[in-house]
Amino acid sequence: MRSYAIGDIHGHLDQLKRVHAYIAADRLTCGDMDAPIVHIGDLVDRGPDSRGVVDYLSAGIAAGESWVVLKGNHDRLFTYFMENPTRQDPILRADLSWLHPGMGGSTTLGSYGVPNASDRPIHKVHGDALHLVPSAHTQFLSALPTHFQRGEVFFAHAGIRPGIALHDQAEDDLLWIRDVFLMEKGSHGPLVVHGHTALHAATNYGNRLNVDSGAAYGRALTAVVIEGRDVFKLGENGRQRLLASPDAAFR
Repeated sequence: MRSYAIGDIHGHLDQLKRVHAYIAADRLTCGDMDAPIVHIGDLVDRGPDSRGVVDYLSAGIAAGESWVVLKGNHDRLFTYFMENPTRQDPILRADLSWLHPGMGGSTTLGSYGVPNASDRPIHKVHGDALHLVPSAHTQFLSALPTHFQRGEVFFAHAGIRPGIALHDQAEDDLLWIRDVFLMEKGSHGPLVVHGHTALHAATNYGNRLNVDSGAAYGRALTAVVIEGRDVFKLGENGRQRLLASPDAAFR
């Protein structure tokens, strides 16, 4: 059973189209045009064209592409702001907000034409955002699923809480979890494919696969193909096997 996955996009439409081209080439090679492409979440923030990413993915799904787009914590932060600019995500540190320069919300709003979002009164920024961000975009992001399972593979943006049944996982964990999941070396049952914690390259730990290669920080976006539990990174020259390395740095 074949599935494709793409790491955290963070507003990089050009890179997203590039890895989609890698997937298209692999599909032709293996003759499978129906295997789903799972986008692991964090469509927005930090990169230059969050609006373009949401446009591209929502249009593709509407056109019938076999794409799955999962919700990331940054996508939730965006929708929370649009609903109520003072709403605080319960997992985000109290001294931070979506418009903090380190979070990237102002860059996302800038892609919609909202200027200087981190430097103006929040009620004015919110008013501009309500005027300039299409409601279809916020509705699309709000409705994104938090997980997807196919065969031996379970996809979620951040990971899962060990010891909790997959069908009982909480959204907060699926979007935000880190250390308790990242440090777990035991089996989760299915291979868990996730992002959220940026690495320099996609890494296969055997029980989980982290596909966030740091596009948010200037590195290349990653696409992989998964067949059973075998993992291959996709590039201009085709496939490169990612062998399981359980003892790799847990991040």
